[in-house]
Amino acid sequence: MTTNTDLKGKSVVITGATSGIGFEAAMQFAQQGSFVIGIGRSVKKNLDAVEKIRNAYPEGQVEYLLADLAQQKQVQAVSGVISSVLVEHGFSNLDVLINNAGVYLERKQMTEDGIEMTFAVNHLAPFLMTHELSPILKCSKHPRVLTVSSYSHRNTPLSLNRIANPRPYVSLLAYKRSKLCNVLFSYELNRRSEAILALAVDPGLVNTAIAEKSGHGISAWVWRRRRLKGTSADLPVKTLLYLAGEHQVDTSQSCYYRDSQPITPSRIATSEELAGELWTLSSQLTGITSSIN
Repeated sequence: MTTNTDLKGKSVVITGATSGIGFEAAMQFAQQGSFVIGIGRSVKKNLDAVEKIRNAYPEGQVEYLLADLAQQKQVQAVSGVISSVLVEHGFSNLDVLINNAGVYLERKQMTEDGIEMTFAVNHLAPFLMTHELSPILKCSKHPRVLTVSSYSHRNTPLSLNRIANPRPYVSLLAYKRSKLCNVLFSYELNRRSEAILALAVDPGLVNTAIAEKSGHGISAWVWRRRRLKGTSADLPVKTLLYLAGEHQVDTSQSCYYRDSQPITPSRIATSEELAGELWTLSSQLTGITSSIN
């Protein structure tokens, strides 16, 4: 990969940065000269990730922070720590937030906040973290919020009535709905904020272990075989690097990107009415009373 000088000196936060797309992104942003703050929920995995990146790029600037993004209080707490870490390293702003962390759960689980965990981690955590970090994002010349979605959002119906506690719970449907919410969130953030550019990223089929983390059920069995047809994490990371480094990103066609090109998401993903309703619900579930503008 050729060096992208636009990434040198940028400050980047990446959630879910200990494996898969998140770790590869942390590695490549560090290689390009960005200051990277990775977020993971395992002390050991965080330490391992830092060691690997620093061994590969001794001059790379990288720190990892611990947080379980299923818990809203930890999302808020780590957002405050991010601001402090940036100041300690001489940054008064955050240039790029990459909402990458995600889960696929075969069985229904509820968070301590009383919210179904797939929706909580895959949508509400990015929503809340973006809100918490918006003041320092808006201090950047070209702030970006990049949220990793999925092609699986297509052909997915969405009713917000029971999304926080779906009954019955269907693992695949819960995941697809959360990925649809990622796209709706990105479009609505752009409508509400002139300062921050939000983009949803379709990584394609990537050979990661996301579905295997939920246990040893049928979903894990299917995914272990399906993932073999996927690409390496390097491919979607190229899109993240491109969107983070380009000063002018074309959003006239779409705010949904794959392979560094805008593509059209599903029709429902661009619904202003549904996106507005989702934003209102998300604000209620996270206790947010102020707006991003």
